[in-house]
Amino acid sequence: MPTRSEAKQGAILSAGRELFLAHGYRGTSVDQIAAAAAVSKQTVYKHFGDKRELLMAIVAHVVGSTVEPFTARIAGLVESDDVAEDLADLAVEYLHSVLAEPVVQLRRLIVAEAGREPELAAMYYDHAPARTLQALADVFEQLDSRGALAVPDPLLAAEHFAFLAVGKSIDRALFFGGPQTMSDLDVDRHVRAGVATFLAFYGPGTGDAAPTASGDATGRGARRRRR
Repeated sequence: MPTRSEAKQGAILSAGRELFLAHGYRGTSVDQIAAAAAVSKQTVYKHFGDKRELLMAIVAHVVGSTVEPFTARIAGLVESDDVAEDLADLAVEYLHSVLAEPVVQLRRLIVAEAGREPELAAMYYDHAPARTLQALADVFEQLDSRGALAVPDPLLAAEHFAFLAVGKSIDRALFFGGPQTMSDLDVDRHVRAGVATFLAFYGPGTGDAAPTASGDATGRGARRRRR
């Protein structure tokens, strides 16, 4: 059971998150957060110093609760016996993760504050998108070593997979919301087309055609250019 101090901290984090996401950083005051958390203004400052530190703590908490489970799920792909099917399942989870409405709202908030709070934007990027891409790259490198994929540049392959999985949906969600974006999307068709495209370049036996970060490609890609 949490202590009284931990309970207050949790209440402040929860209240701050709801108010920041609903009204934005500039539109939310410490007085409002304190009232919603049923604590004093001084208690908010005691736990978090100021409003900016509270926002940083909220972003760190949301990122930790969403990204960590997903990166653990990515790591499990190393043991896959059916890479195509497991990549499709992973892509579905990725879509649901990034299009969850609290995540979309958080992205909007961070984008709105990025010019004034570059440290916040950098923290989010490093611990969410960049961390996810690195987790994918690590797994693709291991799958390459066992011959399940042909990946000369794991980080580039991770970028390709991520954008094939998410596509334009991540941008649409910023304008129309996660639930609306998901309801407009044929998830199975989108995911399977994306995975098929990914494996056309990175599947076993395609190593001579896969691109590298320098943009070079050999094999099929080179032959197409000569035609």
